[in-house]
Amino acid sequence: MKAHRVLWLWSLFFLGIQSASSASGELAIVVNSSNEISQVSVEDVASIFLGKSRQLPNGTKVIPLDQLEGEGVRLEFYTKVVKKTLPQLNSYWSRLIFTGRGQPPFAVSGDSEVLEFVASNPNMIGYVDVKALQTASNLSNVKVLLMVQ
Repeated sequence: MKAHRVLWLWSLFFLGIQSASSASGELAIVVNSSNEISQVSVEDVASIFLGKSRQLPNGTKVIPLDQLEGEGVRLEFYTKVVKKTLPQLNSYWSRLIFTGRGQPPFAVSGDSEVLEFVASNPNMIGYVDVKALQTASNLSNVKVLLMVQ
């Protein structure tokens, strides 16, 4: 019993550190600027990143672009948008992979790579910390669909 309590407290501490590593606490859902859609709901984004949908509400096919584990923005995204902890997410994808019903999104190593991939591919959708938009050098091919606090 006492060991469970210590483990639980350690988990909270660890998650707090991971969460603190995300710079601003505000996320931007981004697509290529050539995409015709102008807004999307949190539910639509969650559905895409869980592999339940492969298109935006306007019918445009999209490819979700994730960030690697260990990135603070990833934890923030899945907590705020998808409403899953990372262990829940790993369990979810393990079940889908095992049954052959899905694969998790391709992941890159940070906000700058997300912006680079989205800028060069009209069918990608990704998420970044809002501060990445302020420091990025070329955003002419990237459009923000949704801001999440």
